[in-house]
Amino acid sequence: MGLGDVYRQQFRTTLASFIQYRASIFIWTIDRILEPLIYLVVWSAVARATGGSVGGFDTAQFAAYFIVLMLVTQVTYTWVMFEYEYKIRHGSLSFALLRPIHPIHTDLVDNVSSKLITLPLMLAAAAVLVVLFRPVFSPPPWAAALFVPALLLAFGVKFAVEWTLSLSAFWTTRVGAINQGYFVAALFLSGQMAPLSLLPHPLQVAAAILPFRWMISFPVELLLGRLSPGQAMTGLAAQAAWLALALLLLRTVWRAGVRVYAAVGA
Repeated sequence: MGLGDVYRQQFRTTLASFIQYRASIFIWTIDRILEPLIYLVVWSAVARATGGSVGGFDTAQFAAYFIVLMLVTQVTYTWVMFEYEYKIRHGSLSFALLRPIHPIHTDLVDNVSSKLITLPLMLAAAAVLVVLFRPVFSPPPWAAALFVPALLLAFGVKFAVEWTLSLSAFWTTRVGAINQGYFVAALFLSGQMAPLSLLPHPLQVAAAILPFRWMISFPVELLLGRLSPGQAMTGLAAQAAWLALALLLLRTVWRAGVRVYAAVGA
């Protein structure tokens, strides 16, 4: 059985499992809708209170930003950082290690399956927000064409970085502080709370040097038509570089962590 067959079987299994927990999936999806909606309402109010615009964004442009952000976040989110502490601490990872494929493949299929299930609801929510807030943006055709590879690379970077960070549970029994620190940094530096152009310059530099901008903000900026062709190609190169680095770190940390896990289990 090839890897493609394994993916297809795992996809069917995961899809059936998610369908059984429709209420939980619905609640998680609502949470991903509410967060950008709250920021949209706040920044729209700020724009109206300051003469109609803030940092080059008016209310219609804020609407476009946060609606696109909501969809990009839907595609790029992962939950692996919440799971591996339990898997490692309680020994359930042992069953995954007995399988002939790397556990990352199961996590990847699980993530993709959940996105396919929740995507219709997210698109419906986006359509409602378009009617309510009337966003305005007109990306050039080349930017719209580059949006898909930028979005896929954003998911790859985010998944690989968070999967690597989740492996810290091999060395510490509580990873809550690590997760919290990471998510706070991501909230500010990935553009989730506000467009990065509104942040102080040092934070914009930090977001560009670290992987956070390339996980979420970059594809949003691209689809909104706020980047030049040169900036877009530089961004794609940065995403590819971060993905390669994250995968290298993932492989290194995984090998070291499994050795520690096996020694403890012995």
